[in-house]
Amino acid sequence: MVSMGYFLSSEESGPRELVRQARWAEQAGFERLWISDHYHPWNAEQGNSPFVWSVIGALSEVTSLPVTTAVTCPTVRIHPAVVAQAAATAAVQCRGGFTLGVGSGEALNEHIFGDPWPSAPERLEMLEEAVEVMRALWTGDEVSHRGRHYTVENARLYTLPPSPVPVYVSAFGPKAADLAGRIGDGLCSTMPDSSLISKFRSAGGEGKPTQAGFKVCHADSAEAGVKTAHRLWANEQLPGELAQVLPTPRHFEQASTLVTEEMVASALPVGPDPQPYVDAVREYADAGYDEIYVQQIGPDQERFFSFWAETVAPALTAQSPASRSPGGAR
Repeated sequence: MVSMGYFLSSEESGPRELVRQARWAEQAGFERLWISDHYHPWNAEQGNSPFVWSVIGALSEVTSLPVTTAVTCPTVRIHPAVVAQAAATAAVQCRGGFTLGVGSGEALNEHIFGDPWPSAPERLEMLEEAVEVMRALWTGDEVSHRGRHYTVENARLYTLPPSPVPVYVSAFGPKAADLAGRIGDGLCSTMPDSSLISKFRSAGGEGKPTQAGFKVCHADSAEAGVKTAHRLWANEQLPGELAQVLPTPRHFEQASTLVTEEMVASALPVGPDPQPYVDAVREYADAGYDEIYVQQIGPDQERFFSFWAETVAPALTAQSPASRSPGGAR
């Protein structure tokens, strides 16, 4: 079986609630955590966006689960030298169990200082240089850097973990998967796409971990789950590059009026039946992911964790390759 994790949504929950969810996740048997890193939520209904580095510090005191940011953009809103310091501190707080997931970002979060929003190829170029800067700083040496996008002068990090912070690179297309294979210690995605993993592997990612996450909405009925998911996360079904280029939650709300409840119903597991949740995990596992993260949509978090521990997790174990083999558990 793959390793199952819980996806903490900084868009939906405030900092104290995220800490409670992390406790529940560990009690429910989840083995690791993802946490999103946003300046804005995608829409006003989600209603939150705490500073992720403060939350990670709190998580490190209440859970032993490893944490990955899914994902941080270290290129525009925050200079990579500052992200390097934040990530190093988080790794110390998490006793080494911290991974920096990075991506090329969205205008929604990164345009807030009025800078022009770069094209996708330039954003990937900036991300590659940002990772170079961060890794130089994680050596503990004094760093001066003058590149195309970033300048660092006489910078040195003094609070460092025993080993450099792992960097996993987010990818939704072949160019980003190629970059992830070349510079990443692992891959992050939200797509059950084996071709994406193949591209990552062929570009240098052979033997490196792969992570993916998806959303669900456990509820009393499938209809209730669809309504909650549509109200909070209709933006997930927007096509193309809209998620990268729309600048404000208001714009996402306008675009999401084109997303129907039927589109949401066909895209994610909802309701009380555990089988769709099991099937979704198997789809990601069959695509080749090593770690799979699940996010419950809506406020009914505690009941979701009971549902997962009591029904979904046992079904996953029963359907694992080991349990189906002659020597596996019966």
